[in-house]
Amino acid sequence: MSKKGFIFDLDGVIVDTAKYHYLAWQKIAEKLGIEFTPHHNEKLKGVSRVRSLEIILELGKITATEQEKQLWLTQKNDDYLSYLTDIDSSEILPGVMPILSHLETLKQPIALGSASKNARPILEKTGIIDLFDAIVDGNDVSQAKPDPEVFLVAARKLNLAPEDCIVFEDSEAGIQAANIAGMISVGIGDAKVLHEAAFNFPDFTHMDTAFIDGLLKKVKA
Repeated sequence: MSKKGFIFDLDGVIVDTAKYHYLAWQKIAEKLGIEFTPHHNEKLKGVSRVRSLEIILELGKITATEQEKQLWLTQKNDDYLSYLTDIDSSEILPGVMPILSHLETLKQPIALGSASKNARPILEKTGIIDLFDAIVDGNDVSQAKPDPEVFLVAARKLNLAPEDCIVFEDSEAGIQAANIAGMISVGIGDAKVLHEAAFNFPDFTHMDTAFIDGLLKKVKA
């Protein structure tokens, strides 16, 4: 069987840590007097920490100095990390492990392509870091999604061409990045939001191993 690259986003795709990002950003927003709802949070999915803060400031029509921005970014990350102190494998989203295990059985390369700068410790705490043949996170790239850099770097680390890779994403920016990279995009979440994806699933419990086997036939050898 030919090798194909399976690239997964982290927050909201593999693990249920996206809720902690929301809580940490909400705390910053409240401090600044900005209303920040789950609907607003959708705009932050898949984008960098710096861009996320910019979006929140734009919501509140607030201008800030670089020093203030750095202070809030640090506070947000500290709050987020405090939520992660006691996480374990229970944070892995339902249906994810059967898919990862199936790919491992098929000896298909698996990579992480995430904007998170905390990806490695999260994978370690949840006990699945050894399943990944390559990890690309916010520490490895300079361009945020929808720029395809994170996925292109992951493909290079897997020694595969972009057209031989499949991306699993829960954000509109992530799906756009995968499509720009020339990869097959699989949306995990609201199909209305992720309408640009080649395939859509509400979550991994709706995906079976037969779908993975079908993807292996669709991607060029």
